[in-house]
Amino acid sequence: MKLIIVPSPIGNLADITYRAVKVLEEADLILAEDTRTSSVLLRHYNINKPITPYHQHNEHKVAQHLVDQLQQGKSMALLTDAGTPGVSDPGFLLVRECIRNGVPVECLPGATAFVPALVNSGIPMNRFIFEGFLPLKKGRHTLFTQLATEERAIVFYESPMRLVRTLEDLIQYFGADRQCCVSRELTKMFEENKRGTLREVADYFKEKGVKGEIVVVVQGAE
Repeated sequence: MKLIIVPSPIGNLADITYRAVKVLEEADLILAEDTRTSSVLLRHYNINKPITPYHQHNEHKVAQHLVDQLQQGKSMALLTDAGTPGVSDPGFLLVRECIRNGVPVECLPGATAFVPALVNSGIPMNRFIFEGFLPLKKGRHTLFTQLATEERAIVFYESPMRLVRTLEDLIQYFGADRQCCVSRELTKMFEENKRGTLREVADYFKEKGVKGEIVVVVQGAE
């Protein structure tokens, strides 16, 4: 009886630990944010186990049912589309319910997008904060006002459709000369890490266009 959180590759399928593969092979049931995406990974490693959806649209409905199954002795592995479940992805609710009901929870170490983005940014990272996905409207002004004086490095995820707008917003609140790094398509064939001032990076992506998964790292205020 155990729920095991299994980080999955953020791009390159080789970025999974031996231990994670073993856990997936031994689980009674695999919970997947998108069964189609996770099935690609499972087929790659010849893992043939029952798989069922667990995502933001059904997690409130199925959490208790899954806890009941776990209490009956089943072991389950939780996967999201990429990275570590619970980090800007579904997972927290089920972990909380398991803890409340005395079900053991274990989280394996492994892939998550913001760590390599932070490390290769060239921005001082001895202290940093992670903001996940920024609010689209409500609370956006308040958050940017607070972050403008934050002295730690700031890391967040962004949609390619909103990246340029967000960089322009950051220029408004932080100033055009603040250093940043935008990491795109980490671990994939077309990985790109664009470093420079907020103005330089915003102008670059305005001209080039943006595709793929995005992580933004911004230097803290001096």
